[in-house]
Amino acid sequence: MNLRHLLQHFNEMLADLYEEEEVTAIFYVCIEHVSGLNRMDVRMNWERILLDQEEQRYSEIATAMTKGRPVQHVLGETTFYGFSIQVSPDVLIPRPETEELVDWILTTLRSDFQQAPETGPLRVIDFGTGSGCIPIAIKKHIAEAVVEAVDISQTALKVAKHNALMNNAEIRFIQADMCNYKTEQKYDLMVSNPPYIKNLERIEMHKNVLEHEPHLALFVPDERPLLFYEALADLAAKSLNEQGYLFFEINEHLAQETIDMLASKSFKTIELRKDMQGKDRMLMTRLC
Repeated sequence: MNLRHLLQHFNEMLADLYEEEEVTAIFYVCIEHVSGLNRMDVRMNWERILLDQEEQRYSEIATAMTKGRPVQHVLGETTFYGFSIQVSPDVLIPRPETEELVDWILTTLRSDFQQAPETGPLRVIDFGTGSGCIPIAIKKHIAEAVVEAVDISQTALKVAKHNALMNNAEIRFIQADMCNYKTEQKYDLMVSNPPYIKNLERIEMHKNVLEHEPHLALFVPDERPLLFYEALADLAAKSLNEQGYLFFEINEHLAQETIDMLASKSFKTIELRKDMQGKDRMLMTRLC
């Protein structure tokens, strides 16, 4: 079997679960993981014959995915913002939209804080950290930052701690409920990608997300969808430094409601950004 035949095989095996474009993206992820080939390598070597052990591994991956398991769970890892992290059913699989949020955060922090070392180390805290992808990315790119990460799930924190160790990122992990979190510490940045999907939106979601990713990290009550945002906004009002930032990833359908909530809690600067698909997805706010 060559690479061209392998792509055809993936399409045949996964046609009932994914669109052809999605299967192609999955194919390239698997090729890089198993054979170490990037997209350009594949395009220049479609006739490359697979080794026996490669063919067996690809067959195992495709078979596992026919049962609805996400490719990241089958492989045991994914790439986020240029580095590898392990994922499991205990944590959300990081999405490209969260990479966009991280990029916005890093651009902002570099611009505002690189000129003020006399203020002490940059202090960052992430709520609902899951795999730890957000704080690890920040720590890897701003090494002098003091970074903390909070999650209510002990099993998620185990994954996050492993990922931080794997990426040589020194982060203090805390098991706590973000809705009841208390601290005397002041922060330059607070960030969260909290649960924000209303239960009534389940019908729009892919089966493999519903069956293989933690509902604790996905869903909020229909009657109070901004539950976590309200709690973190209240905490930020007390715990942000004067020039500090609060960043959120948000539900695209609740952008205006989130903006109105922040304004009602005396946040002055509020900026909304769309993701690469043109959906309202990220908010930055400040008290000044």
